[in-house]
Amino acid sequence: MKEFNENIPNPKELEKEIGDFLTKKFGHGVKIVTPTPAPQTLQTDSDEPAPPPSQKEIKFDLKPEELISHLDQYIIKQDQAKAILATKICTHFNRIKRFRASQDEFDDLTGRIKNNILLIGPTGVGKTYMVKLIARKIGVPFVKGDATKFSETGYVGGDVEDLIRDLVREADNNIELAQYGIVYIDEIDKIASSRHMIGADVSRTGVQRALLKPLEETEVDLKVPHDPIAMFQEIEQYRKTGKREKRTVNTRNILFIVSGAFTELEKIIKKRLTDQSIGFGAKISTPQHDDDILKQVKSEDLIELGFESEFVGRLPVRGVFDKLTEDDLYLILRNPNNPIILGKKQDFRAYDIDVNFDDEMLRHLALQASRENTGARGLVSAVEKALLPYEKALPSLDIRKFSFTVAVLIDPERIIQALKALEVRTEYEQEFHRIFLQEKSFIIRYLTEHRTRLAQKHSLELTTSRIETVADFYCKKAMDMNLVVARIKSWYDTIKHIELDFFKNNDLNIVLEEDAIDFIIEQLINTMIGIDDIHKQLSGNFLYGLKLITEKTGKNRFFINRKALESPEAYINDLIRNEMRKSQHKDEKGLGKP
Repeated sequence: MKEFNENIPNPKELEKEIGDFLTKKFGHGVKIVTPTPAPQTLQTDSDEPAPPPSQKEIKFDLKPEELISHLDQYIIKQDQAKAILATKICTHFNRIKRFRASQDEFDDLTGRIKNNILLIGPTGVGKTYMVKLIARKIGVPFVKGDATKFSETGYVGGDVEDLIRDLVREADNNIELAQYGIVYIDEIDKIASSRHMIGADVSRTGVQRALLKPLEETEVDLKVPHDPIAMFQEIEQYRKTGKREKRTVNTRNILFIVSGAFTELEKIIKKRLTDQSIGFGAKISTPQHDDDILKQVKSEDLIELGFESEFVGRLPVRGVFDKLTEDDLYLILRNPNNPIILGKKQDFRAYDIDVNFDDEMLRHLALQASRENTGARGLVSAVEKALLPYEKALPSLDIRKFSFTVAVLIDPERIIQALKALEVRTEYEQEFHRIFLQEKSFIIRYLTEHRTRLAQKHSLELTTSRIETVADFYCKKAMDMNLVVARIKSWYDTIKHIELDFFKNNDLNIVLEEDAIDFIIEQLINTMIGIDDIHKQLSGNFLYGLKLITEKTGKNRFFINRKALESPEAYINDLIRNEMRKSQHKDEKGLGKP
């Protein structure tokens, strides 16, 4: 036994061997850094692993129509795909929530089929964007991978399990939370075995088979096999604790969503529909659009394309995305929450330049993008190509406001040259103001249309004047509309809290009316003042006069409206005059009594 123990390398020798291995494999760019040993805490006899760093739990209470309403704010069209994704995802997580709450073993069906989802649609129609929006909304860990990368490791399936490990990292190492996450795999059509290949397409069918168990249920070991770093960490952990810790993730409740363009699928479906239409009494129905053809997809079509029947069977839910037209692309650009225009505004704001976009110019960009036939991705290309000359030149011209119009896009060199003349800049500032009002008018219509939903979501009454305030803030700040309303709500709550502070500090009960709160929010938007400044202004403008009224009349509750904030001195004078008149009238009335 002694000889056996002597053959075991000590940590220093083990570190050297692993270091030599890494140097041979990766060169001198990879080194092992030995952590400084921390004082060991008292070990208990419990076999329970240490609690995960994050204790976040799933608190899912969404209904399908609520999730669809959320998606409608960001994604144009795709009604069927929204309905399918929202419904099945809500059902999936509500079912998990019910089982976790009841822990009734009779609810746990043997052979339960997980509602993994297959999304079919051309590039740039919003498949990835929609799944990301849903994952962020429901607050579960989310990872994305490309099926094309899986083929690099053949059919071993190491990369497939790496997605599950990434899910644990996204959950802040909380295995419990990771077991209710979402794994999204794009370009799944690329692992269909080639129909024109003679013999077995081992790499692609192998990846499909590697996905079979995670799609249903399996235990994934968080330790990566043959990883020297993981081996070293495990040995170091064993040296400190004297215990071997096995950490695994069960994929039973992990929802898998896979997607792809499936460009070859249309031909297969068309052929099947044509074959079915041959013969006496056959019904001939020719779909008008490719979208309609894809919506008639069946399992046999996917198998014909090159997928294993077992793999297709583990994707029971299927959604088809529509192609985007020129009008759809324009509506995407016009959507207040679209990240393309908001992103470009932020790009220019990085140089302290405020930009806005004329409506005709957005239509022009939508036309350019539609010609690329790459969906919403074409929009990004069209916008970047059109704005790049200005993004390069404007930061050097000391310009703070600029508007993008069709005329500006046609001849950028001439416009940039003209901008160097100071007298021309006034014209562009006037143009900026015109388009600012155009955009603000559109946002007011948008907010009015969605008033009820936004008011309920943010618990904020959206009066006509407040809608105008929100629109003004949105047009001045490149922010998502929900973030804008949330910011206004945050200011609203803080301003209401000023009333309580004023009472605590001065024993005076002030009530800021809604139009007064709107006025304060406008000050926060349009000036450099902060909440502390507002508090000081209220004290400086009203404290002395209100205390005087309280001393003379005993009145201790005062309503302050917008007019009072605009002209505090006139408000105090009128208030003193009115309160003194009321007090005198009461005294006279009291003296007249028998």
